[in-house]
Amino acid sequence: MCRNYLPDPLPDGLLTQLLDQARRSPSAGNTQAVEFCVVTDPEQYWRLTLTPERRAKFPWPGLLVAPVLVVVLTNPERYVERYAEPDKAHTGLGDSTDAWPVPYWWVDAGMAVQTLLMAASAADLGSCFFGTFEHEEAVLDGLNIPKSHRIVGVVALGHPAPNRSSQSARRPRRPLGEVLHTHPPPPNTEDG
Repeated sequence: MCRNYLPDPLPDGLLTQLLDQARRSPSAGNTQAVEFCVVTDPEQYWRLTLTPERRAKFPWPGLLVAPVLVVVLTNPERYVERYAEPDKAHTGLGDSTDAWPVPYWWVDAGMAVQTLLMAASAADLGSCFFGTFEHEEAVLDGLNIPKSHRIVGVVALGHPAPNRSSQSARRPRRPLGEVLHTHPPPPNTEDG
């Protein structure tokens, strides 16, 4: 995750390419309920989420100049509507969002975010996913996003400036053996 950007704009057409790739990520029932609100004036977003006092102490000032912020949205009601259609009605998931044991609107949006992050990396751009936390309502209102949508998070995009890693980035990755569960377990290959 890049937290330090140059203010330089993205090349013409690149943002459209990246978002076109992200919109093609998988979605349950091909619901396609992930949407993107593109903010090309980062100040417009930061005014909604960082008071001047918080901004003065913000640990990542280089993030504030990323030339593009993509607010990733999902609309849970689109899943209910899709799963009420004849080919999916038998699932019972078209009754309400409460019928969903796993809220796939978050899963699908996560796949779209990951696709956007990977596409940005392939284009030699820096990217950073971050949450809106307690500012979701302010962002929805300030960017005129319909109330039927939920904000999954925001992806900053831009040309990376020299980066400094965060405390989180210094945490080691868990070894594969701790995260991989194989069934049936592999045979014991040790001699003895």
